[in-house]
Amino acid sequence: MEHLKKDIETGQFKRCYLLCGEETYLKRQYKNRLARALVPDGNSMNSAGFEGKNIDVAQLIDLAETLPFFAPRRLILVENSGFFKNAGTQLAEYLPSAPETTVFVFVEEEVDKRSKLYKTVKELGQIVTLDRQKEDVLERWVLGILKKEGKQITRGTLQLFFSKTGLDMEIIHQELEKLLSYCLDRDRVTEEDVESVCTAQTPDQIFEMINALSARQTQRAITLYYDLLVNREPPLRILALLVRQFHILLRLKDMQALGFPSNVIQQKAGLPGFVVRRSLQQAGSFSMEDLKNALAACARTEEDIKTGQISDRMGVELLIVTYSQKN
Repeated sequence: MEHLKKDIETGQFKRCYLLCGEETYLKRQYKNRLARALVPDGNSMNSAGFEGKNIDVAQLIDLAETLPFFAPRRLILVENSGFFKNAGTQLAEYLPSAPETTVFVFVEEEVDKRSKLYKTVKELGQIVTLDRQKEDVLERWVLGILKKEGKQITRGTLQLFFSKTGLDMEIIHQELEKLLSYCLDRDRVTEEDVESVCTAQTPDQIFEMINALSARQTQRAITLYYDLLVNREPPLRILALLVRQFHILLRLKDMQALGFPSNVIQQKAGLPGFVVRRSLQQAGSFSMEDLKNALAACARTEEDIKTGQISDRMGVELLIVTYSQKN
């Protein structure tokens, strides 16, 4: 990433770039920064964008051969093409002979490092992998934005915010914009503000559902389930997320029982700090036997669904109702 920043700052560009990785927000940010640096005036005569699996490689090559119009460079932006899986051989063979005035920028969700195009871009240009950022990096990013806007926030409120958004920068940015607009006339962001305007993502709703199960709040758990269905979450995915959270609770509770401190538990679990902290708190509502029984019930429900004994929607609903009513 630092090499890419340097290229943008100095204006000394490689012949091609590949932006890949899981973090959509960063890929979009650096794609836009590259585009502005390569074609500062935004002249559409010297830039072209292509997206999707059905891009005509011959058309790309013809365009690449065209000299830029009263400008030093021509930009060809290619997004989510699939060329880095198994369809980029022709382009890989062309790139070494492409005019130096043409710069290719590829933005891809999936790449195969063994592909010929990947190896060619690595040799001729630069590959930047933009993966999910660590929790401390995201905290500094959010705190920096809040400071720039003249807002203060406590650590507890910040952790609540992350529990709503998760670690996806796209979602964090969207929810932070909502929060700043809501707190426009105040210099402090409170927990009440976060609860009022920030939308809980699916993992957070699953967490709340398990809280409702532990408290025997059947109606609350069912309401959360229906909310997820309205948001088009498949019942089997909801079941899988329930299983995942029960597994997390069981593992964390086991490590806690063995006397591991919270920082070691976080390291061994490979989870963000705020997830470990609130999951340990949630695990206190269950015994080890409770968690094992919950996982067994989930496994039975999945088997009943997959063998056609019950529909997926009804099966998960019945699981929620039954488990939330157990003593």
